[in-house]
Amino acid sequence: MTPEGLILLSPYDLALSAGLVLMLAGLSWQLSLEIGGRMLIASARATVQLLLLGLVLKALFSTTNPWLVAGLATLMLAVAGYEVMARQRHRLSGPWGYGAGTLSMFLSSFSISVLALLVVVQPTPWYAPQYAIPLLGMLLGNTMTGVAVSLDHLTRQTLDKRLQIEARLAIGQPAIEAIGDIRRDALRAGLIPIVNSMTTAGIVSLPGMMTGQILAGSPPMEAAKYQLMILFLIAAGTGLGSMTAVLLGSNRLFDRRSRLRRDRLGE
Repeated sequence: MTPEGLILLSPYDLALSAGLVLMLAGLSWQLSLEIGGRMLIASARATVQLLLLGLVLKALFSTTNPWLVAGLATLMLAVAGYEVMARQRHRLSGPWGYGAGTLSMFLSSFSISVLALLVVVQPTPWYAPQYAIPLLGMLLGNTMTGVAVSLDHLTRQTLDKRLQIEARLAIGQPAIEAIGDIRRDALRAGLIPIVNSMTTAGIVSLPGMMTGQILAGSPPMEAAKYQLMILFLIAAGTGLGSMTAVLLGSNRLFDRRSRLRRDRLGE
């Protein structure tokens, strides 16, 4: 059933929008930016992924099967974990290269999503895919960015300042103090995107969820309240996820004798 007043987009409308991306890719080639191909690949991926997700959610909304919801949520987490790993120049070696980001997002995004569904939104059933999947998706997407930035900053700065860290260890500082300033900088870097988003929301930018609800016909004030809830949840998820990732990552950089293990970083 189509909501009253909702304007449907035709394939021709989407083709016009895609033409703008093709134009931008052409300009990037002309200017030798070396990003045109990546832009086209990203656009193609987004097209396939979103259309497939639309089909999956259409089937999911009609069944409300908790196992299907859990399966899709697990797939989303697995892909987000891979993206976190792929965005790091110097990732942790071994399973922790993938596990640090994935585990931190699971502990933050999943727990906050469940809390929001059970206490704040309270749909019936609480795992209703209409609410659970979009909420988890927004939390995972933003937490993924914060975790990726934090881990990348942590590993890069550790390699750049390894001599300084080893000198601090040599004079008797514990590992947590020797790498303390790098951990703090990594956390700040991971939190900057969401802080900027909250700072400019409603003045410079109209956030995506609020825009979508208004286009779908929701009252602007209700859309604003939902967007506020999402921003607060994203901030909490990003903060907790980044802190967990930096804690796991920094502990992995040292052995039991508090020696810096550069072999645990991919160089």
